Amino acid sequence: MAESTPEHARRVRAALDLIAAEEADGLVPELLALAEMVYDHWGREGRKVLDAAVAADDRFQSELVHRLTTRYHEVEPGAPARRSIVVLLANIGRTQPTAETQRPDTRAALIRLAAEQDVHYNTHQLIRLAELEHADGRELPGEFVAVVRRSSLVLWNGGKQLGALVARLHDPVVNPGEAWADRALAEADELGDDWRRLLAHAATATAARPSAKWDKTGRALIEPLGADEVRERLLSWLRLVGRPRTRPLLEQRYGPDVNAVFDPYNADALRGLAWLLSLLPPHPDTARTLGALVETALRKVAGLGPVNPKVANAAVNALARIDGEAALAELARLATRVTFKGTLKLLNSGLDARAEAMGLSREEIEELAVPAYGLTEVGRAEHRLGEVTALLEVRGPKAVLSWCNANGKAVKSVPAAVRRDHADELKELKGAVKDIDKMLSAQSERLDRQFLARRTWPYPAWRERYLDHPLVGTLARRLLWTVDGTTVGYADGELRTLADAPVTEGTHVELWHPVGHEPAQIVAWRDWLERHGITQPFKQAHREVYLLTDAERTTGTYSNRFAAHVLRQHQFHSLAAIRGWHNKLRLAVDDEAPPAVRELPQWGLRAEYWIAGDSGENYEDITESGSFLRLRTDQVRFYPIDAPQNSAHCCGGEYRMWLRGGVDPVDPLPLTDVPPLVLSEVLRDVDLFVGVASVGNDPTWQDGGPGGRFREYWTSYGFGELGASAETRRALLERLIPRLAIADRCTIEGRFLHVKGTRHTYKIHLGSGNILMTPNDQYLCIVPKSNPAAPQTGYLPYEGDRMLAVILSKAMMLADDLKITDPTILSQL
Repeated sequence: MAESTPEHARRVRAALDLIAAEEADGLVPELLALAEMVYDHWGREGRKVLDAAVAADDRFQSELVHRLTTRYHEVEPGAPARRSIVVLLANIGRTQPTAETQRPDTRAALIRLAAEQDVHYNTHQLIRLAELEHADGRELPGEFVAVVRRSSLVLWNGGKQLGALVARLHDPVVNPGEAWADRALAEADELGDDWRRLLAHAATATAARPSAKWDKTGRALIEPLGADEVRERLLSWLRLVGRPRTRPLLEQRYGPDVNAVFDPYNADALRGLAWLLSLLPPHPDTARTLGALVETALRKVAGLGPVNPKVANAAVNALARIDGEAALAELARLATRVTFKGTLKLLNSGLDARAEAMGLSREEIEELAVPAYGLTEVGRAEHRLGEVTALLEVRGPKAVLSWCNANGKAVKSVPAAVRRDHADELKELKGAVKDIDKMLSAQSERLDRQFLARRTWPYPAWRERYLDHPLVGTLARRLLWTVDGTTVGYADGELRTLADAPVTEGTHVELWHPVGHEPAQIVAWRDWLERHGITQPFKQAHREVYLLTDAERTTGTYSNRFAAHVLRQHQFHSLAAIRGWHNKLRLAVDDEAPPAVRELPQWGLRAEYWIAGDSGENYEDITESGSFLRLRTDQVRFYPIDAPQNSAHCCGGEYRMWLRGGVDPVDPLPLTDVPPLVLSEVLRDVDLFVGVASVGNDPTWQDGGPGGRFREYWTSYGFGELGASAETRRALLERLIPRLAIADRCTIEGRFLHVKGTRHTYKIHLGSGNILMTPNDQYLCIVPKSNPAAPQTGYLPYEGDRMLAVILSKAMMLADDLKITDPTILSQL
């Protein structure tokens, strides 16, 4: 509400009268009403109220502070009034009541109020409250100590103002309020001073890497406790990192959610715990937990980015210091998953150092880093636990643990005898299942990137590291390879040609790609995979091939094939990182940024995708942190890898080559000079970015989004011509539909899957999954789940097509539309 309204003016006059009369009790509701109307932007008239309250004498000000703090603790947690009171106290408390006039019950209420905040901006009040409590011989609550420490670390000049107080606050050792810290504090108190000293040492990990002195102290503290005991305790604490706060903090009006980030003081302790683990003998649980800590610390928080990269980096440094297969495997796995630039750089450095130490290439170290995880043959292992047999199998993208009793009969759950007598072995098996699932995903992504790596393997090394590897073999045996120029696949225990002739030896091996092969041969291999029931871990035989178009031959040096799209920026940014592209988030600031870039050192090339921020006419479509919500796309170009960088203003405009030191400009390469494999794979990446991140895929945007600005684009994309990926999906659906239970209700016509229901006939677009229904092509909005499960359709030739699962799920639902119960969908039918 604007401050100039009659109600605001009346409230201001009433508040000033109450201050003049020194009626603190009546002033509180007037202040809260003003705060609720305009919050912290009080304006000229509103500031008179605050100035008058600040100018009041100590007695009245003390009474007002008491009334406000009392009201704070009466208000329901999470209510906006709580935040308003904190803002009011920050303004009114600029001059403070003296120690002689401050009431003990007010002090206690202020301490409780401060303890619920992330940081407390009135540092003088924090110091005085602490001094008064110490003078009275009372210990400060742990939550109050926590806010003092956080304020010291976070506030501008906080360290200078609060440093002396923080240095005197030794208890609690870490800040309470986080699940892991609460557990650590409770166990350290129970176990004694040696554990408290170890935890306190962890909290001193404020540097990027541990010093020799820090390590020496850590080893001395570990020795009397025992390495195994320390490992078990530290791992049990770290497994709780990322759980919801046990004591939620007061939410801020602006900025990231304070309850979704790590306590900054505790973050140092987490770094220290990771370093301490690296001083212990290697153990699979250590590597597993440190890897999980990296991923938890890099989880994205709205308005902030990664939760705490420093903690992630400390865990990576710890893994790099640990010898053994498990730590190396975790480094290699994380290198395929992590997209945050600083942490990825550390991972690459760690792997490069390990490769150099072993005299191997980086590619070889990544291949050798994959453990078997207890698998004794490709995708399978049997473990005898007493009279029970545990069967560990890899089935598609997942590991499955099953059980047989003494008679060889399958049982559904873990037998009681195993839980009782083989708890450690059971724990290891369950851990192996989780590790295999993570590593399968990582290795699948690594293999999918090998098409541009120009890798050639000696046949014996390839069989050992790929085809016959207990884990990687479950992926390699579902792919096509080229052995000495002959395409082969694995079936019935052998490598086989298209005619099923066995191939038992060779010299060199490459990963097969459809570029350069005749369409008839590609279709024949697709049939071969289906005949042998092989589901590939990603698109290979069905991989889209992007050939030069006439339009691209005309433009010569750039492709407009994926220009003029509107993408969700943060989704695009994540996808680009996963596919090996470098990108800078576009911020609504006066700055320039390069295009999204994929460097291809094996080819001496650099691919660029030109993009610009889209903010709307009045810069309304940006986040609180200032980044654009959406991007507009432009050209795809190729340059020599060492060509000067192009850049453009973040808000849009012409790209120019940044020339320094008298360097001459470099022209983009003609698309005809780009190797067909490189062109196809780069355009496939860009098609993926558009296909996943386009706002045209959002079923709730039928109104065109904010202000209807994107209505034309949404319609043209959501129901327009199919791209290469959608055409592949169409070809697959033509083979799948006849096998479905709803086959008699489905037909494919052009861009749509037609589904005949009882209420309507529906047209599902094969690119976006958007739906039109009879009689007038009325739009039907069905929002899919974030990870829809594909209906049982029998054989699928490849994994990973989320849109295929969305389309099939919608088709199954709409074919039996009389059974739909969702009120949102029913209201449209």
